[in-house]
Amino acid sequence: MELSKVYSCDPNEKPLDNLVSDGGFVGIFRKIAVIGDSLSSGELEARDVGSPTTYHDWFDYSWGQYLARMAGTTVLNFSRGGMTASEYCNSYADAMGWWSKDKVAQAYLIAMGCNDLFGLNQEIGSVANDVKPNWHYNNPTFCGYYARMIQHYKELQPEAKFFLITMPREPVRNDAERANEDKRIAHRQLMYDLAEHFDNTYVIDLHDYAPEYDDNFKRMFFTSGHMNAAGYLLTGKMVVSYMDYIIRHDMDNFNQSGLIGTGFHFCG
Repeated sequence: MELSKVYSCDPNEKPLDNLVSDGGFVGIFRKIAVIGDSLSSGELEARDVGSPTTYHDWFDYSWGQYLARMAGTTVLNFSRGGMTASEYCNSYADAMGWWSKDKVAQAYLIAMGCNDLFGLNQEIGSVANDVKPNWHYNNPTFCGYYARMIQHYKELQPEAKFFLITMPREPVRNDAERANEDKRIAHRQLMYDLAEHFDNTYVIDLHDYAPEYDDNFKRMFFTSGHMNAAGYLLTGKMVVSYMDYIIRHDMDNFNQSGLIGTGFHFCG
């Protein structure tokens, strides 16, 4: 057997050059949590002629559960349609018990920002200004709340790995679309700033490496404003492949992933 056929860290490889179908090295995590909004919840839209659209969070169709089935691992959906980082921190996570010890995961995938930046038009903020050593004192910006999620889960599981997901590109054909793309770019930069600030934190950069979500893409993978089942499956393939890429290119830092949460360590 050639090791190069199952493990590659070609420095010229881009994150989504190789889509994995079996979960790749993501299987080293036995419990993963996905924190997000409707696009992390498998939300599907339904509408009869002459009737209003209805929205349904069906976790079984979420990209996180597709990832779980590919990698043979457990994924917890800490998500809900309409979720924002501020609501997650101020009420939702407490109400749902997402901070409890029995829900602690080895890895956290965070996909938040659409409702915060486009719905609430919340100030994005910055790591330098809004993130404090004690998360209780973070400033009430998107950055402050987003960092608070990471900091709180780091208290519960200090060795956990965090993967922060950027927003994919969309076409820019007018001033309004330009303004939206500027927000996606600012969001992307914030994810990299947070990853630099916190240890064991990585960026899944769908903005730069996923296909552009243009009209043809949305025709195939969306139903109005939310993905269809195929879109969530494709997202699951992209996320699991990107995670596999990160692990393969940084194996030393994932060497003890199997011991996360066990209380054991290997010092050699």
